[in-house]
Amino acid sequence: MLVLALDTSTPAVTAALAEVTDGGMKGVAERRVVDHRAHGELLAPEVAALLADAGATVRDLAAIVAGLGPGPFTGLRVGLVTAASMGQALGIPTYGVCSLDALGRAAGPGRVLVATDARRREVYYATYADGVRIGEPDVAKPADVTVTADRAVGEGALKYSDVFGLPIDDRLLHPPGEALVALAAERIRTRAPSERLVPLYLRRPDAVESAGRKPVLR
Repeated sequence: MLVLALDTSTPAVTAALAEVTDGGMKGVAERRVVDHRAHGELLAPEVAALLADAGATVRDLAAIVAGLGPGPFTGLRVGLVTAASMGQALGIPTYGVCSLDALGRAAGPGRVLVATDARRREVYYATYADGVRIGEPDVAKPADVTVTADRAVGEGALKYSDVFGLPIDDRLLHPPGEALVALAAERIRTRAPSERLVPLYLRRPDAVESAGRKPVLR
């Protein structure tokens, strides 16, 4: 089964294809462009180019996996709306995966801090033991994160490496699409029901409704 993975929880716009079978899975292709201001403009062309690279069409897709975040409001919802819309249009299931979990899985064995940039001088973070998350994802200033890890991955970890004081694997900054699919592989194999893609914002958006109406001066 050919599966599309999408993630827009970080400045990276990621699209990937993987083949999931009863015996395992393998990555087919992956594209990534880093531009935190152009998720909406970049994602659809990136998916089209990815499918062309693999000699496939949207009709070849059996499922879609989307990174649920945590991530900034505007960028994150681009990937989730795209995944949900494609799933409905194609009549195929969609599955959600915490984006930090993809980084944690890709980081491999050991105790690892995963931190992505949450802006406002904060990070989204979680700790992993051998690829399995310990506790719930959270958002905080780097100095307020309790570090109980041997190393760290993610763009937030790199940006605040002087605060965390951990060895940083700078080859692993954004959630890999193949890892997203791997985390949903069992659901895909068993043809689990399609899931509602609920974003992990962890905090309110920057834009808020005005508290009251201002009088019009004449």
